[in-house]
Amino acid sequence: MPRLVVAAPSSGSGKTTVATGLMAAFAERGLAVSPHKAGPDYIDPGYHALATGRPGRNLDAFMCGPELVAPLFAHGAAGCDLAVVEGVMGLYDGAAGRGELASTAQVAKLLRAPVVLVVDASSQSRSVAALVHGFASFDPQVRLGGVILNKVGSDRHEVMLREALEEAGMPVLGVLRRAPQVATPSRHLGLVPVAERHADALAAVAALAEQVRAGCDLDALMALARTAPPLSCEPWSPAFEAQGPGRSPGDGAAPYGRPVIAVAGGPAFTFSYAEHAELLTAAGAEVVTFDPLRDEALPEGTGGLVIGGGFPEVYAPELSANAPLRAAVSAFAAAGGPVAAECAGLLYLARSLDGKPMCGVLDADARMSERLTLGYREAVAVSDSSLAAAGTRLRGHEFHRTVIEPGAGAAPAWGFTHPERRVEGFVRQGVHASYLHTHWAAEPSVARRFAQAAAARTAAVRDAAAARP
Repeated sequence: MPRLVVAAPSSGSGKTTVATGLMAAFAERGLAVSPHKAGPDYIDPGYHALATGRPGRNLDAFMCGPELVAPLFAHGAAGCDLAVVEGVMGLYDGAAGRGELASTAQVAKLLRAPVVLVVDASSQSRSVAALVHGFASFDPQVRLGGVILNKVGSDRHEVMLREALEEAGMPVLGVLRRAPQVATPSRHLGLVPVAERHADALAAVAALAEQVRAGCDLDALMALARTAPPLSCEPWSPAFEAQGPGRSPGDGAAPYGRPVIAVAGGPAFTFSYAEHAELLTAAGAEVVTFDPLRDEALPEGTGGLVIGGGFPEVYAPELSANAPLRAAVSAFAAAGGPVAAECAGLLYLARSLDGKPMCGVLDADARMSERLTLGYREAVAVSDSSLAAAGTRLRGHEFHRTVIEPGAGAAPAWGFTHPERRVEGFVRQGVHASYLHTHWAAEPSVARRFAQAAAARTAAVRDAAAARP
């Protein structure tokens, strides 16, 4: 599998611009391009998917463990001609206090992939050679195959940069000029997701492809990608992971049958990992997406409800105005239906968000805050729930500018063990609601458990209906 890792000395250097542009440019050549993102970010993969027509997939060595990075990569890249991995932060930045863990450098080493370093050259000339030399020599196991210079100001500036890097023996694989017309709008948690600006995002991705096509040596980049040696691992398999001990693929919901699991989507709920739906499907569920901004009822036959992350704070008035759906969610939860809610889902289940009525499933109120909560967490399930048995250990991350009061219910969802010790979230009847984002590939039993709870709920509703005169 030819593959490249797109990295940078620091955040803001242009990784997303270059990675997305490369994906789109190679896809326009007729190649099947597999898009990947190092770290927990949900938003960039949406742009990657738009560029390639394939699901953007995350590779997170903290949440899933280093041992799953290559298998998850191989699963996502199966059948493709090229894989492009966008890095996270600076090349060597990872989980705080954990060395290289979850860094782009670690992902590159685990994938045995050459690295292309995107350098913001806007305020330097010959110094670029010293910068690149430092990154190339810091870890000999990281193979830096070339540089793409971003935000180059003029022809003369380009000549000076190329001369310096030629002296250092580092190939220049592309030069991109300042191009504000392809800038992507941001707000309090990063880029605005694709689902909120689809037409504009399509235009932006097309402009990025044109910029990369004009400024980068695609043939040289493809040649570099082909130098990646074979990976000696089996691809991750949702069918194998979801079946569980003593089961066959697809019977995770047995003996109750195939339940419908409704997954919130649309502009307000854009955060999800592709592997979650794959695991639920492999566990025997039928996954159906609905939009809480527009749909006034849950999908027919809903036996389980998944409400992931997103930006409900941006759409609080519209979510509140959809009273029929709020009532349906409240009734489903009150009847014991299994609900898995993460971050945005937690806010949606609260009594209110910034003073706007929400579903009222939880005795808690949420509001925007000036403080950004961000970081990896190690957690253990405190209470038995439809998602996890008490004692289940998972790694996840928090990323929000909201607070909910109280922060935990009488039966908390998680106890954090690192980097701080506290309880968080709510378990109530079938509801598991928390700020913590998790990656179910790390613990497939949660998908299997949730599918079984949804199937049991579906069977109970069916049996109750049959018993009525």
